[in-house]
Amino acid sequence: MPSLSSLIDNFNDATISPNWGNAYGGVSESAGKAHVPCTIGFAGYQTAYSWTFAGATLYVAVTTVPAASTATTAYASVFVNAPNIADNSDPLYGCRIGFIINTVSSQLRCESDTAYSDGSSVNITYSSTTHKFLRLREDGTNVYWDTSPDGSTWTNRRTLATPAWVTASVETCAVDLGAHRDAGTADEARYDLFNTLADGAVYTGTATGSGLSAATVTGKRTAVGAATGIAQANAGVTGIATFHGSATGAAHSEASAVSAGNEFPGVATLAAGHLDLRIEQGGTFMQTYTVTDDGWTWEGWTARAQIRTAPADNGALLLDLTGYLTVTGPAVRLAIPASVTETLDRNGVWDLEMVNGPAVVRILEGKVRVSLEVTR
Repeated sequence: MPSLSSLIDNFNDATISPNWGNAYGGVSESAGKAHVPCTIGFAGYQTAYSWTFAGATLYVAVTTVPAASTATTAYASVFVNAPNIADNSDPLYGCRIGFIINTVSSQLRCESDTAYSDGSSVNITYSSTTHKFLRLREDGTNVYWDTSPDGSTWTNRRTLATPAWVTASVETCAVDLGAHRDAGTADEARYDLFNTLADGAVYTGTATGSGLSAATVTGKRTAVGAATGIAQANAGVTGIATFHGSATGAAHSEASAVSAGNEFPGVATLAAGHLDLRIEQGGTFMQTYTVTDDGWTWEGWTARAQIRTAPADNGALLLDLTGYLTVTGPAVRLAIPASVTETLDRNGVWDLEMVNGPAVVRILEGKVRVSLEVTR
């Protein structure tokens, strides 16, 4: 059952992911953003109708909204669509939940539509700073519309009892990041950071260039190429801080050492690498994650990790992985017994953090796909 909590994309690979298989209207992906044309037609980054909103949380940054120009309506929108939304003979015609940013009226509308209309929508004056991130969540009782300037601190804007179609529409909903205008000069809306705050690019295979660090898991690694300019290192030190590797170009690393001899690997200066887990229910799961900074060791550090239904505060805990992590030198090994994986019956999200006193390094994050067991 693919929860919308598990849909993650930072739009950094310049390719429209298969998850957005229903994209329409000439959308594209470049410069780390999803670009949605705003014309008198309609366009949107849209998933297939194969996702579940019930119990899920999703959020996205709206980084650019359309200009008003001469339009009476020009908007960017974020919606979860009910199945059969376009069939005017169906009871779910025009049923959707989400946000509309209308730049002509400068309003942010929190809507629960029927037949593409909501007479009770909550409307607030739009701020591109205060309302940069938009979040929708459902907890089995209510739907919540939240906004945030940074994706971390959220303000609730509307709460509504969950419409029946949300609970009934398991694996038949779609997300649509859209844009439209009724007149004026064509431009676009841009979206970023869907269900993730990690903005690093992910590459599969051998990295080229001057890689600062690598997390190695069955041939996958997160790599950073050489930059140009002046290398600068800033450290707030209580004791002695050591930085591994050499910066080639405009590399800027910051760290705060907590005790004499405490060292931070080059990976600490990077965004967490993206790694999805595929766990077979009822089977033993084992992987090892290795930092390849020359001479680095995690001695003195402990590892912690969890699988949750969503990265937000209301994400339910599916499995605490901490007890199944072992730290040896530069490597962290995850080994989950079959008796534990057989308790997993839904997808989620996860991350892996290394902890040494007050120092926390988040090294991996991603989705968790559970392949349900057949033989029992």
